[in-house]
Amino acid sequence: MLHKTRGIVLKTTLYSESSVVVQIFTAKFGIQSYMVNGVKKPKAKIRMNMLQALHLVDMVVYHKTNSSIQRISELRPSPVFRTIPYDIIKSTIIMFLNEVLYKSIRQQNADENIFDYIFNAVSWFDETDQGGANFHLAFLLKLSRFLGFAPSTETKSDQSYFDLQEGEFKSLPPVHPYFIEKTAAELFISLFTTPFEKLNEIKIDNATRRLILDKILIYYTLHTASFGEIKSHQVLEEILS
Repeated sequence: MLHKTRGIVLKTTLYSESSVVVQIFTAKFGIQSYMVNGVKKPKAKIRMNMLQALHLVDMVVYHKTNSSIQRISELRPSPVFRTIPYDIIKSTIIMFLNEVLYKSIRQQNADENIFDYIFNAVSWFDETDQGGANFHLAFLLKLSRFLGFAPSTETKSDQSYFDLQEGEFKSLPPVHPYFIEKTAAELFISLFTTPFEKLNEIKIDNATRRLILDKILIYYTLHTASFGEIKSHQVLEEILS
């Protein structure tokens, strides 16, 4: 049976000389693996440039319950990216976010809330001309709400430490090393609460941005099973410095 669904490309793996297996987070079926044949042929209906990280697509797919590999009848970019493939900073941020998403979302079933959040955030990022340097920080912090470990924003005047393990402010530094001190903690929460449209109002120097990114990755490691090491953030830090 054929089904129409939106999708977010997560990972493409070479299968043969002209075929790939692509993992796509679909609105209708969650994360699914699709075999795509002939992607390198000159007249291919589905080309490799349509299957890049976090590309947003409209699809018509064959879906068999309990099958590990599905098939695609039709696929087209929707929306077609205006800036991400041509902007080195944006494309590097997308590469980094794609790696984190691949390691942190496990939606084998449809999850409309997570799907819509990612789809709309990436669409906004492609269209915006501002706030790009802070987008990845805010994106991951806001995503934590959908993954079940949103940071608590409640704080009292004597609470100067944000405990990454507990996800809340504390008056004394925790006995473990996973915490953020006051100034960086306030930026951490601001990035979580500020709409994407106003991110350019948050001023962060490069050193602090690197610190907050490291803390966010620790936060994800503490709250996501088998999260592992993120490699692309080193490239990201070089591009943003």
